[in-house]
Amino acid sequence: MTTKGTPGRMVRIDEETWAAYGQLCDEEGTSRADDMRRHVHARVAAWRKAQGIEAPKRRAVRRPKQKSD
Repeated sequence: MTTKGTPGRMVRIDEETWAAYGQLCDEEGTSRADDMRRHVHARVAAWRKAQGIEAPKRRAVRRPKQKSD
């Protein structure tokens, strides 16, 4: 389990590709983990749409309002 409450996953990717992917993500201003999450979410959303499956409702994260002076 990660600190954000989602399970960690393991993938196997060769060192050369992983290093280049890290460089690509750095240049785009993102992390490999965030890029992979966005890719997976987009693929699953497209698959659900093609299958006519309604996406589950996402939990809303409520943050306390900040007091302004």
